Amino acid sequence: MAVGRSDGTRGGRIPDRDIAAIRESTRIEDLVGDYVQLRRAGADSMKGLCPFHDEKSPSFHVRPNHGHFHCFGCGEGGDVYAFLQKIEHVSFVEAVEMLADRINYTVTYTGGSTTNVQRDKGSRSRLIAANAAAQAFYAEALQSDEAAPARQYLIERNFDAEAAAHFGCGFAPSGWDTLTKHLLRKGFEFKELEAAGLSMEGRRGPRDRFNRRLLWPIRASSNEVIGFGARRIFDDDTMTAKYLNTPETVLYKKSNVLFGLDLAKRDIAKGHQAVVVEGYTDVMAMHLAGVTTAVASCGTAFGEEHLSMLRRLMMDDNFFRGELIYVFDGDAAGRAAAVKAFDGEQNLSGQSFVAVADEGMDPCDLRLKSGDAALRDLVARRTPLFEFVIRTALADHDLDSAEGRVSALRRCVPMAARIKDPTLRD
Repeated sequence: MAVGRSDGTRGGRIPDRDIAAIRESTRIEDLVGDYVQLRRAGADSMKGLCPFHDEKSPSFHVRPNHGHFHCFGCGEGGDVYAFLQKIEHVSFVEAVEMLADRINYTVTYTGGSTTNVQRDKGSRSRLIAANAAAQAFYAEALQSDEAAPARQYLIERNFDAEAAAHFGCGFAPSGWDTLTKHLLRKGFEFKELEAAGLSMEGRRGPRDRFNRRLLWPIRASSNEVIGFGARRIFDDDTMTAKYLNTPETVLYKKSNVLFGLDLAKRDIAKGHQAVVVEGYTDVMAMHLAGVTTAVASCGTAFGEEHLSMLRRLMMDDNFFRGELIYVFDGDAAGRAAAVKAFDGEQNLSGQSFVAVADEGMDPCDLRLKSGDAALRDLVARRTPLFEFVIRTALADHDLDSAEGRVSALRRCVPMAARIKDPTLRD
């Protein structure tokens, strides 16, 4: 029997027939489409912005009938396995296992074991499985008596049980190592739970990373749970930080993660528009109000890598320009965030906008006060980002005095010079 690649620690090998069957059963345009918006470019050709280097004109091509991709800009190319290895930074065997999971294909290793029974200890797929098991555990714990304050927190913000389930909300119980013991009983090893960011070494031995907190699962664009965001609920919580996140892991890189992207990616691609908000409950509020393109960064400011992710999904290039809408609080921090966003706007071929609610309310509060329609109206009334930034700068100067006008001019002229559209600069 022909055999293919070794799986490393287990000593078995993946048969060539399985490798070929998985490759043939995986549509490369669907796989790539989870990361890049593709559009038709002729017979057996689709194109989009390359996910492996920055570009403003698409040079990344996919040939569905041949099952291959190639970028004429950076030279990257290959089949479905090569794409997944490159974009997810995984080994060949892990790419095979990930695609097998994607199409519900059971790989039979030489020696008789299957992916349904066992995976390499510590492999990426094991960490994904651990996070999935943790999410199920947390979701069930949200129904416990101890989690009543967490459920009340959601109810007070007009999120019912159906909404909580839709976004996968959960609760981390109070036990020192409740989740850790649960996952160890399921066959995971502590080193895997530690590598996944679920457990950590405490003074009394292994312990859970999250305790007595409301949780949101953070998913990759491929829908896999890769981490969690946790909010403080109890006043006597010894961890004073309002929010905690999974630490940086093999799976979770906060500069490459957007909460809600798994739910929003299709509509972002379809509408060539993305709405960036500041928190988990803001994403929930927006989606429930019908603004299904909303996403939020997790534990870090919205940055260049986040922008690159959205550009690829929006197909933001020199020919079809995307639209990015930032929804900020109206306070000083929100204004500062708008200025920072303007600094990064040069990487966007399309135009950026900003939406700020009256009284500086965030989307969650605005929905509570005024209903779903208010959020839709907020997005519809967006202001060009450059205009908002310049008006904000002008507000810091006394325009009734000659000195103030000169000072304002000196500050705003460089801003105006950075507006990409020459007709707007004029």
